[in-house]
Amino acid sequence: MPVAAVAVRAELGWADRPGAPDSDASALLLTGTGRVRGDADFVFYNQPEHASGAVRHLGKQRGPDGWTDTVEVRLDRVEPAVERVLLCASADGGTFGQLPGLVLRLLDAGTGAELARFAMAAGTETAMIGGELYRRAGQWKFRAVGQGYAAGLAGLATDFGITVDDAPPPAPVPAAVPVPAPPAPVPPQAPVPPQAPVRPAAPAPRLVKGEERLPVDMRKRLSLRKEQVAVSLQKHGAAGVRARVVLVLDASGSMSMLYAKGVVADVVERMAAVAAQLDDDGEMQAWTFASNPARLPDLRLGELPEWLRLHVRVGQLAVFGRRKPPRGLQPGQVDMRAVGIQNEEQKVIREVRDFVRATPAADPTLVLFFSDGGVYRNAEIERELRDAVEEPVFWQFVGLGRSNYGVLERFDTMPGRRVDNVGFFAVDDIGTVPDPELYDRLLSEFPSWIRDARRVGIL
Repeated sequence: MPVAAVAVRAELGWADRPGAPDSDASALLLTGTGRVRGDADFVFYNQPEHASGAVRHLGKQRGPDGWTDTVEVRLDRVEPAVERVLLCASADGGTFGQLPGLVLRLLDAGTGAELARFAMAAGTETAMIGGELYRRAGQWKFRAVGQGYAAGLAGLATDFGITVDDAPPPAPVPAAVPVPAPPAPVPPQAPVPPQAPVRPAAPAPRLVKGEERLPVDMRKRLSLRKEQVAVSLQKHGAAGVRARVVLVLDASGSMSMLYAKGVVADVVERMAAVAAQLDDDGEMQAWTFASNPARLPDLRLGELPEWLRLHVRVGQLAVFGRRKPPRGLQPGQVDMRAVGIQNEEQKVIREVRDFVRATPAADPTLVLFFSDGGVYRNAEIERELRDAVEEPVFWQFVGLGRSNYGVLERFDTMPGRRVDNVGFFAVDDIGTVPDPELYDRLLSEFPSWIRDARRVGIL
């Protein structure tokens, strides 16, 4: 059918059913040869916008009838070299036959009017070409395809020129829906399964042991965030750098609301991507502190949901000085009454320094230190961080609000140090800061410290 709209949305929909797999929409931009020009012509959740601005992955929404995942195509922005835009999907954790009510809808992006509806039937397929937009005699048209592949995304990708690691040979399986023979042969497409990641033009994110055990949504967020960390490092001339990552979390009483709202848990998940990309084993050492510091169990990526549940907790005031663990304290959990509720940053800084000296590593250490302020032990904190200048550690402090950060705000301009070993910035609401901006700010000074520390012989 002809498409007169300037912009359209291809909406993949399916009914919600317990135990059903997840599904992801994607798009592939093909030239007249039926292949992509490069990995950048693949638009999906890890690469959500084409460089031309013509195609965007808008993401999932849950409605009263189930789930939708949408790709928007600005037909007026499609480059002349691109003749077809394949509208594809992949099933994550099962097959399309397990997804009830599978449908592809084509909508006018301006008015929301439905232009076409294609109900698809499937069986063992794990990847699907739902339809395509193609250019014919200067006009855009839409064609329903419904071609499924039992070999999954890796079986599709190589047909279109996408670079896939260890891809199995393609094994196309026609879908159950009869489709009229198209005017031109229609090949397949592919988003990226965990076992066969697409290598984007940007630096490739590292695959870390255990991440395949994460829940689907968390795994997708992690994959995208690792890529954004790699891009930020590349921007600052530190592509491929390795570091041991240490996380420090303020658990003082003023942080209670941030813990209750899930802000701290979200921060930890976002920092796990930094460790996954920088650290050789993807693990992260962690401390919590208030009146006193306490080391938490190491954060291993595959255990992230359980680690968040057990260890992201605010401090407590010990009643009548008692130190008896409260009822229900689970193995590995810190008694937060012993941690207390006041701000004593210098104590945890000293403990982390002791750890680094006691466990030397081949790579430098990056400390990610989160606090909502209330800093008042300025002299003690300054002494600890000045004494740490000759150690292979960079301290990146992040303020979670507008409170007083004392000496931490002045370290960038503080003289008398061979290298600047401290970074600091504060945000009013870290939950509203996009990942690319957060990682850019978080990693902006670390690469320059590495260069300076190497120059003077600290590293």
